[in-house]
Amino acid sequence: MSSIGKLMKQAARIQQQMEEMQGQLSARTVEASSGGGAVKVVVRCDRTLASIKIDPQAVNPQDVQMLEDLVITAVNAGLKQAEEISTSEMGKVTSGLKLPGLF
Repeated sequence: MSSIGKLMKQAARIQQQMEEMQGQLSARTVEASSGGGAVKVVVRCDRTLASIKIDPQAVNPQDVQMLEDLVITAVNAGLKQAEEISTSEMGKVTSGLKLPGLF
């Protein structure tokens, strides 16, 4: 088999493995919180937000800015965890190759 043929076969295998991993990552979740648990978020490892839970005690109409900050902090922490997991798992599929734009 020519080297081009081998390369194409390897690329197809890697693409299939990446698609399978993306499916697995969409089912895997991480949880993050802020404000001592006042705001909890669940983020999927495909970097989508699954849920937000806000403790009713954290809702103060006089200080909406604080609640907004807690939500942003929790979401960003969850997204960071999801990104780290995604990068690690996809790196296993690509054997550490950095392929811009793929993940």
